[in-house]
Amino acid sequence: MRLIDLSHTIENGQPGFPGDPAAELSLWATVDQQGYHISRLCLSTHHGTHVDLPYHVVPGGITAATAPVQWFCGPARLVDLAPSSALPAGTAISVAMLEVHERGFEPGGRVLVRTGWDRRFGSPEYYRDYPRFTEEAAQWLVSRRIRLLGMDTPSPEADTNRIHRLLLESDIVLIENLCRLEELPEEFILCALPLKLSGGDGSPVRAVALVPA
Repeated sequence: MRLIDLSHTIENGQPGFPGDPAAELSLWATVDQQGYHISRLCLSTHHGTHVDLPYHVVPGGITAATAPVQWFCGPARLVDLAPSSALPAGTAISVAMLEVHERGFEPGGRVLVRTGWDRRFGSPEYYRDYPRFTEEAAQWLVSRRIRLLGMDTPSPEADTNRIHRLLLESDIVLIENLCRLEELPEEFILCALPLKLSGGDGSPVRAVALVPA
């Protein structure tokens, strides 16, 4: 087996989702002065490649500390909506687009949806006009009873939390800001564990895929 890293690198000053704080990564201690390196990290629980937990929008919902670890590791499927390409800016991901891949959306399953938008990560337009799910598509995903939905975009929606709420109220956890999904086969093993944060509404993750060598 070989590993494919599906995570963006976190850097000092890196902007997050509009309205969220930028990442701060600085030296706290150095080998020259203290004999060891320690860094200070300050960032949103939704910075970079990260998991959204139900508590993000559901009062009393499951948190990063209470979610079963099995949710984040295990067999997964890739749904590629733009093979060898990328969806145009502002694409509305519809039920019809998902139904083509219906067999990939199994009850309890983990699904990563590729749009090709990760190619724009780090650019000003990354957080503007990204592909997003329609409300009908979100309802269709809920009806499929999947466990985890990952995407190479910063969010499943644009201006409201309605789609977040539809998915997270059904205990479908989200992974946002994935990358390199074009390197995945249709089936693989995913591992993307959140930090065990008390009251964690989200958490950065190091998402990796295990694929046949």
